[in-house]
Amino acid sequence: MEEIKTCLLLGVSDRGDAEASMAELEQLAQTAGLEVQGVLLQQRTKPDNATYIGAGKTEEMREFIEHHEIDLVIANGELTAGQIRNLEDRLDAAVIDRTMLILDIFAQRARSAEGRLQVELAQLKYRLPRLAGLGESLSRLGGGIGTRGPGETKLETDRRHIRRRIKALEHALGDVKQRRQTTRRGRLRGGNATAALVGYTNAGKSTLLNRLCGSEVYAEDQLFATLDPTVRKMQGVKGREILLSDTVGFLRDLPHTLIDAFRSTLEESLSADLLLLVVDAADKEAEARLQVVRDLLHSLEADQKPIFLILNKTDCENLDLTPFYTIASKEKMKVFPISAKTGMGCEELKTALLRHFAGEWEKTVLVPYGDGAALAALYRDKVILRREETDEGIKITYAAEK
Repeated sequence: MEEIKTCLLLGVSDRGDAEASMAELEQLAQTAGLEVQGVLLQQRTKPDNATYIGAGKTEEMREFIEHHEIDLVIANGELTAGQIRNLEDRLDAAVIDRTMLILDIFAQRARSAEGRLQVELAQLKYRLPRLAGLGESLSRLGGGIGTRGPGETKLETDRRHIRRRIKALEHALGDVKQRRQTTRRGRLRGGNATAALVGYTNAGKSTLLNRLCGSEVYAEDQLFATLDPTVRKMQGVKGREILLSDTVGFLRDLPHTLIDAFRSTLEESLSADLLLLVVDAADKEAEARLQVVRDLLHSLEADQKPIFLILNKTDCENLDLTPFYTIASKEKMKVFPISAKTGMGCEELKTALLRHFAGEWEKTVLVPYGDGAALAALYRDKVILRREETDEGIKITYAAEK
């Protein structure tokens, strides 16, 4: 069957961020390769138990869908099996929800064996309690949006098969986690410092990783461009390296099934010595998205680590960074305004990274005022961290070699 191309977005909320959430749903739909034909946001305190939006709006939607020949309806929330079934009966169109859409995007983007296992596990755990409503939906969708991965093998028709497959996936991922922990311990024994790039999806983490490490990790202006974990080396001083890790970006209302499935991957980053919290400072929703990331870090018990707040895209004009500095001051975070694309501020960030980890790396020497040759040699051969003029001479602190 031909892949679905057109969709209608549906939301129910009276929250102040409802429109921003719908705009994000539209980005997700476009990321999945869909053409958005309409957006309907209904102002109500909670969804209708039977049809999510109520009988009147459902009829209004049916006429709109028929007139515009829409293939798919996407709800900006989690639907029950009954809501899916009732909406499909009344709308004569396939219906999925926000979580199913995100899972589909993840299924498209997962490249590593571990990533594919994690996505399939999340899909199966989400579908299992909704099979009564998803049967017709999946048959409508064929091999398109919402059915990638296990949908293609028709696992949705057999609960027992799904439960067996979930156990097998959990076992396989347990083995992967053990191997990852062994690799992590090896890195720790190697004495290298570790820093993790975290932040909202599409904040520029992968671009910054490439800038700092001279790597070529895939980076595009789209949601969830990076899914699988990536570790690259940033050269510091002779014999010393800082390992930078990058993985999946956070998202508002990120499905719990995904958080659970990708916990081991997130641990790769969240076990780091330092977090680099990247924010798209040019995004009008930047403050709200920063709060989403901070809340998720708290839920993962990672918010007590040292954090550098990286304000990306600050080469844009007329940005007010005051709120970020206020948050950083309250939370005792160092702030670095940069542009990962142009490189603005990135050298200062690199220096700060080196200085942060220099406590265990640094050495201090006292150079007499008359010994210019020794001073010049230090500046030529070493990375100078601090310089202090004393009564006895010039005290130079530099990054020690491994």
